[in-house]
Amino acid sequence: MYINRTIADSIISFSDTFKVLLVNGARQIGKTTLLKHLSEKGRKYVTLDNPSDLLLAKTDPKGFFDTYSPPVIIDEIQYAPELFPYIKMIADNSQENGLIWLTGSQQYNMMQGVTESLAGRVAIIDMLGFSMYEIAKQSTEQKPFLPSCNPKTILNAKNIAETFKTIWQGSFPAVIHLEAKSRSIFYDSYIRTYIERDVRQIINIGNETAFITFMKVIAARTGQQLNIDDIARNVGVSPTSVRNWLSVLKTSGLVYLLQPYFKNSTKRLTKTPKLYFLDTGLAAHLAGWTTSEALETGISAGAFFETFVVSEILKSYYHNGETPQLYFYRDEKGKEIDLLIYRDGKYYPIEIKKHATPSLADISAFKIFAKAESIGEGCEICLTPEIQPLLPDINAISIWNI
Repeated sequence: MYINRTIADSIISFSDTFKVLLVNGARQIGKTTLLKHLSEKGRKYVTLDNPSDLLLAKTDPKGFFDTYSPPVIIDEIQYAPELFPYIKMIADNSQENGLIWLTGSQQYNMMQGVTESLAGRVAIIDMLGFSMYEIAKQSTEQKPFLPSCNPKTILNAKNIAETFKTIWQGSFPAVIHLEAKSRSIFYDSYIRTYIERDVRQIINIGNETAFITFMKVIAARTGQQLNIDDIARNVGVSPTSVRNWLSVLKTSGLVYLLQPYFKNSTKRLTKTPKLYFLDTGLAAHLAGWTTSEALETGISAGAFFETFVVSEILKSYYHNGETPQLYFYRDEKGKEIDLLIYRDGKYYPIEIKKHATPSLADISAFKIFAKAESIGEGCEICLTPEIQPLLPDINAISIWNI
């Protein structure tokens, strides 16, 4: 059964404005299914996962477009950067928009060709797995999230057990309704396929076992500040290898690095970010959480709850065709704000807690941060069953209100 995606409206809008559209995201998140669903009658489809079509694209790009003339969907464009100059020529020689729709699941090989050949001609949209709104069949209701003094209640709230089942299950279209055993098989296969088809094409990982160990180690650290040296010691590889492997996961759309806030933006780039897996189901599988009940009561429950919230907020922006400016705050005294959304000259502070009893102590850092920056409305996202005002411009809200 097809599930409507929030991002559909943005895809149609950008396709009406640009000659070329690129939908970028991890494998198996539904990019191809969505584009096929949105395609008008007559749009061809070709995937470069097909060896014969890939060979044609790499050895005879002109012949490729003779066979697959626009309007066309080209899946996994990163495998054939040789096509980019010809895509540019097609775009420059036509007055029509929406000629070519592309998908990509890794940015290493792809983005260089995009920036060199298609600047000003292509709209790039990042896509993640299913959001809570999409699963609930409320895709058109999802808007870019900002804290509000009058938050809307759209989704039906779930209890803690149901919430952690959603977190544990993951957001890949193939797993959202699978039983535990089948879900585990999917993730095992996904990891093997990812290494064989994507990672090896980007870098020579050398030791496949060490790379899988690395994925497991960082999955167990989702929601935490990145410590390259500690990860390297646990995996038994050099810090350089960890940095290279982390870059691969990031550019493949599997992890997100949340940068710290600093008053001086040039310093921000030199400080340690926080790492989040973009799919909590994959992270839970890698970290060895075999049931949602174990995850809910385990030592990583708070970190996975936070990871899920951050990924859902990212979806609310990406799937509306926007790229948010997100940061976290930590001062020299250890005061923290889990998430800051910067928008229209203001920072919107968000605290994320896996409990149902919010308090003013949870948001004590908001007042400190307000001395340095102009802030908007704030919130604490937690498991409260209903909206609770904490201060005139700060509410505690359910995870199901984001």
